[in-house]
Amino acid sequence: MHPHIRRMVWFLAAASALSTWAQTTPPAPAATAPLREIRAEGLRSLSEPQVATLTGLQTGAQVGKDDLQAAADKLVQSGLFAKVRYNFQSRTDGVALTFHVEEAPRIPAYFDNLPWFADSELNEAIRAKLPFYDGTLPEAGAVVDQAAEALGQFLVTHGLQAAIEHQVAANPLGDGSVQQFKINAEALHIAGVEFGDPALNSSPAVRQELPALLGKPYSRTAIDMFLTEQIRPTFLQKGFLRVKLGPPEVRLSGNPNKKLPEQIPVFVPIALGAVYHFKGVEWSGNNVLSTITLTNSVGLKSGDIADGMAIEAGWERVREEYGRRGYMQAKVEPMADYDDAAHTIAYHVRVDEGKPFHFGSMTITGLSVNAEKHLRDAWPIPQGQLFDKAKYEEFLTKLQAHSTEIFKDLPIHYDEVGHWLQPDEAKGTVDVLLDFK
Repeated sequence: MHPHIRRMVWFLAAASALSTWAQTTPPAPAATAPLREIRAEGLRSLSEPQVATLTGLQTGAQVGKDDLQAAADKLVQSGLFAKVRYNFQSRTDGVALTFHVEEAPRIPAYFDNLPWFADSELNEAIRAKLPFYDGTLPEAGAVVDQAAEALGQFLVTHGLQAAIEHQVAANPLGDGSVQQFKINAEALHIAGVEFGDPALNSSPAVRQELPALLGKPYSRTAIDMFLTEQIRPTFLQKGFLRVKLGPPEVRLSGNPNKKLPEQIPVFVPIALGAVYHFKGVEWSGNNVLSTITLTNSVGLKSGDIADGMAIEAGWERVREEYGRRGYMQAKVEPMADYDDAAHTIAYHVRVDEGKPFHFGSMTITGLSVNAEKHLRDAWPIPQGQLFDKAKYEEFLTKLQAHSTEIFKDLPIHYDEVGHWLQPDEAKGTVDVLLDFK
């Protein structure tokens, strides 16, 4: 169910409960009564006074049932709450109101192309309007719009007229999403990129990749993705597991109240940190594969430089080993344990093997009868046998390369192969679907 629909269902349920409570619990409140107290239960990061402010209600004011309903509606519309319900008590001196809430997940705020200001300045501009703001916002709702309004007002006070847009976007620095704020600034371009590590400035490999940024529209997202995908791996391979790249800085000079430059020079500070060494792995949850097999699959020995890229590849090899044995849904969850004094890293890895799957059937579309026969004859996994995911992926590679090993000398033309796996949990089988276009 969509989050907004879910929130409204809870709200309507709350309103229904309130109506029933009012009808069955004497004495019923008058048409209006003084609001004496606003309470909130279930809070994690917000405070009761902050919730009260969000409702728009004021203690001491005359309120009726419609006012209480409208207040709950405001909480739902704010986006800060996944669930909202409420009840009230009639007292001799007025009404005591209690909200029962569940706060919604929040994601980091991210400023994409506002290069003239530090993140701290932009965060303070939002906090001035939303005192509860802690650098994170819900995915949608009134408070996100209010944050955008605060940023727009901040720009105006600095002589900039630009509409602030916001959207949920993939986090360029890692997993999850961010609430991205940006302006329409196609005239802004990246004039140059300088790194805090001199070796990067003279690296032929880096200079070869920089054209992906230079001369392009200024975008912090693009810069951070470049750092994550092109620069960070070179440090991880050398054991700098806690290297800090950025955040990128813009070094502008001149009067900020005059026309701002359209060519943006970017500086990326780099803090290398220490070189870490690999200490070892402890495994749990594994039954199908032995601890020795799993450790050998990772490939690093105790005392080796902790090559971060090799470690990630090791976890993938473990997943592949399970996939070869039909455990195509096996989960490998490593937890890093840093010893910052000794500069070592150990891992505790929890394995959820799941269940083995066997090959069920294959559906093929887009091929002639003869071509389909050739494909089925070349298929490497007999029906009913454990589904070897490695063989499946190797077969896909041959199809995408138009390998004659499959179709022999049969003339056949296709541009792409759609491929899907359809597991049946109850039967423990997996069907293969191939669509040729």
